[in-house]
Amino acid sequence: MPSSIKNIVVEMSNIKGLQLYHDAFVFDSAADRDERRQRDKLAPIRNICDQWNRQLRSYYHLHENVTIDEQLVPFRGRCSFRQYIPSKPAKYGLKIWDLCDSKSKYAWNMEVYLGRARNTQPERNQGERVVLSLSEPLPRGHTITCDNFFTTYNLAVQLLRSNITLVGTVRKNKLFLPREIVDMKEKNILENKFLFTENVTIVSYVPKKYKFVVALSSLHHSPFVDEGDRKKPEIILHYNKTKAGVDALDWLVVNYTCKRQTKRWPVALFSNMLDISAYNAYVIWTEINPSWNTNKLYKRRLFLEELGKQMVEPNIFRRERLPRGIAAKNIVKNIQENSKASISNISARNESTKKTTAMFLLSYKKFEQIFSCL
Repeated sequence: MPSSIKNIVVEMSNIKGLQLYHDAFVFDSAADRDERRQRDKLAPIRNICDQWNRQLRSYYHLHENVTIDEQLVPFRGRCSFRQYIPSKPAKYGLKIWDLCDSKSKYAWNMEVYLGRARNTQPERNQGERVVLSLSEPLPRGHTITCDNFFTTYNLAVQLLRSNITLVGTVRKNKLFLPREIVDMKEKNILENKFLFTENVTIVSYVPKKYKFVVALSSLHHSPFVDEGDRKKPEIILHYNKTKAGVDALDWLVVNYTCKRQTKRWPVALFSNMLDISAYNAYVIWTEINPSWNTNKLYKRRLFLEELGKQMVEPNIFRRERLPRGIAAKNIVKNIQENSKASISNISARNESTKKTTAMFLLSYKKFEQIFSCL
């Protein structure tokens, strides 16, 4: 067992059970919770969720390409906005709209889907509204990649007013598509058909018999086609390269997660926030320190172990009463003695070594601040 995991176990040893700690999570005031719930379904965790979102945006500068898609947080308890998505591995859960960096998979902006209000009609152009909402704080000059649930011609035009371009696939039943683009009878295998407007390009590509894909782009304005065997247009190549940002983030978060089975949906969301914060901190740390453990294939695991150790050790060091178990008692003693020894060693170093240590601690502060709002 890694030493950092042992530290976490020791820190939890003064609690009668993990369930007691689990039930102790309270994210808001119970005094006015019912009143706020009538106006906002996310009331029990709204404050911390909004603050966390602001923190995510303030610590990272995005690359040129970003991805917008949905994430499903597994949950099977009682919740008025729980969703069923059969295409997802968990199938039941809480749906979150994500905007993340296509290259680093850093989660930059998130929005919980709260379902349709009672006695109201289904929302029209929901995908368009979601993209405009998530991209509102997005700086100018970026390109958004999304699938056919979100992509419309009107959305591409609206984003161009903010100097943001759009690349995405399009559903074949959209009314703005002309007959020449969607007519299957007139298509040959590996054929490309382009349609150009003033600011938007639409392409229809036939990868195999009886199947074709329609894509839209406000970034590309030429009928460039790859010279390879598949003859894919440039728009499709760009989409394939940048489309998997949110799906890759979801896969990365599942690999190392703190989620546990729970019947309380705020706890499920909070666990997801912790997982994403830990991954975002890893992205920031590796970009600040690109030479850190470059020869290791499990860098993220090492980072999470060190992160857990750094978060737990200060509490163990301040602990006055030792645990009853012999093994736990020895671990606490060793940590306290090592911490005292390290403090005395730092004070004895020369001035140049102190400057190097200060620079390291300043770099570490960058990813430690991700957790300041949680």
